[in-house]
Amino acid sequence: VQLVESGGGSVQAGGSLRLSCTASRSRSSSCMGWFRQGPGKEREGVAAIYTLGGGTYITDSVKGRFTISRDNNKNTVYLQMNDLKPEDSAMYYCAASTYRIVRPLAPGLYNYWGQGTQVTVS
Repeated sequence: VQLVESGGGSVQAGGSLRLSCTASRSRSSSCMGWFRQGPGKEREGVAAIYTLGGGTYITDSVKGRFTISRDNNKNTVYLQMNDLKPEDSAMYYCAASTYRIVRPLAPGLYNYWGQGTQVTVS
């Protein structure tokens, strides 16, 4: 499975971006997530969505500002980011897991990763 992200860029604080992640195959994944990694920081889970049931998880630092959604017909997951702050600046990665995971924001439980898309907020 290949994951291709798009939608990153540079915005001013308070602005919005929507990231997209499209999977190359329709192979079922149990969960898809967005992660980010800033310079000198560990990769952290931002948001995740389960394939079955569509349950979502959002990390506390972006709750109320970020939303994750998916379009199963297009094999695409979206991350809508509103009211962006400078501390949101990072490389954002899309990931998919084919395992049954109970901690959807833990990066170690994902077995497919995209190449990343840069988000810079000034």
